[in-house]
Amino acid sequence: MNIENTKAQMRKGILELCILSTIDKKPKYSSEILNRLKESKLLVVEGTLYPLLTRLKNADLLEYRWEESNAGPPRKYFTITKEGKAFLKELNNSWGDLSNAVTTLIK
Repeated sequence: MNIENTKAQMRKGILELCILSTIDKKPKYSSEILNRLKESKLLVVEGTLYPLLTRLKNADLLEYRWEESNAGPPRKYFTITKEGKAFLKELNNSWGDLSNAVTTLIK
């Protein structure tokens, strides 16, 4: 069994929670989201992030707006919707339950 595959699957399972949490307080564009995830030691590539952002947007959990940039082309800023905030709250509750259960099991 490959430990890297298992670790990757664990990260993928919590990406929605992490992305929505990153956007919750302030709209962000994709590079900011990637940088925040990397700062938190969640190594995510663009090829993983963009389809997930699209899926979250199509589920009405995110919306976006285009904003001009002084440093290049316009940027797509993502904002969490009302439905996204409710979904994030549920994810946080589920994460707390799961984290407690795992912590109990591995002690």
